[in-house]
Amino acid sequence: MDDTGPPSPTQNPRSSMQPVRFGTPAQIEILRGLESVVVDEIEAHKSRRRLWFPDDLMPADAEHAEARLEEEKQVRDAARGLSDAVRIALALNLLTEEGLPHFHRLIAVYFGPDSPWSDWNNLWTAEEDRHGCVMRDYVRDARIFNMRAVEQMQFLYIQAGFEPAWQQDPYRLLAYTSLQEKATQISHANTGRMAAGIEPRLQRVLAHVAGDESRHYQFYRSVFGAILRADPEQGIESLLKVTLGFAMPGHNIAGFSDMSEVLSRGGIFGTRHYRSILVELLEYWQIGSITGLGGHAQHNQERLMKIPARLERMADYAEAKTQPRRFAFDVIYGRAVEV
Repeated sequence: MDDTGPPSPTQNPRSSMQPVRFGTPAQIEILRGLESVVVDEIEAHKSRRRLWFPDDLMPADAEHAEARLEEEKQVRDAARGLSDAVRIALALNLLTEEGLPHFHRLIAVYFGPDSPWSDWNNLWTAEEDRHGCVMRDYVRDARIFNMRAVEQMQFLYIQAGFEPAWQQDPYRLLAYTSLQEKATQISHANTGRMAAGIEPRLQRVLAHVAGDESRHYQFYRSVFGAILRADPEQGIESLLKVTLGFAMPGHNIAGFSDMSEVLSRGGIFGTRHYRSILVELLEYWQIGSITGLGGHAQHNQERLMKIPARLERMADYAEAKTQPRRFAFDVIYGRAVEV
């Protein structure tokens, strides 16, 4: 007879079960073997971090309500001078930041519970959650959007789900986040710089968000580097597939293509920025110097190293063909934007 009884409230009923993870058996074994690396990278991340909260940047405490009303008026007055390119970038970046549930879920299913990988996911999610909060606080106080239009877009984006074509390959998730975190950092930072002389509070908000994205980028870049050292052939193949099909978060948002086009034409984020990220990562991971690869992996390595030149040609071609274009977006009340 089993007289152990039911688990106590402090016991984890899943502790004796293998966590569910995506990936081949070989990949899962490598990910388990890298858990000590994840622990070290989490600690390194914490040492670089200076934790902040939305109320530090957009205070709303009850004890200073009257002073806060005057601050809100100053924000609204300054925000009137923001260009439409900055407004569209702010709207798109807010929507993608508020897509956080998609990304928490993806990391959770790809790496499973009860491991340093899930510890990172929870920490990363807590830090990322502040981004959407502080940006929404800002746009609410600045009164620069049709907020119902923004909220409807955000609702539809979350409702639609997000299922990238990673084919249950956990390496692709890490390759994607390495590229995406840097891309998001650049987009926030450039938006902030464009606002700097007009609305310094917005620049301060976006500088804090971009700083977080930079530190998250360092984490993902480091752990994917460990993947490449442990499993270079599959790591290179996964990186190639992600690189060729890379799309910024939120690409299934209604109107995403036109909003992204405004960001590209406005110099906030486009093909040349993506190329610079890829060049930086290929050099950091020393992709071109990896040896001992089989024939298929060597072919993938060569293809990866040629992508920056291809992106350069694409950017040259697009810029040569670009003509001024008019856009209209519900988030700014359908006002025409010519870029």
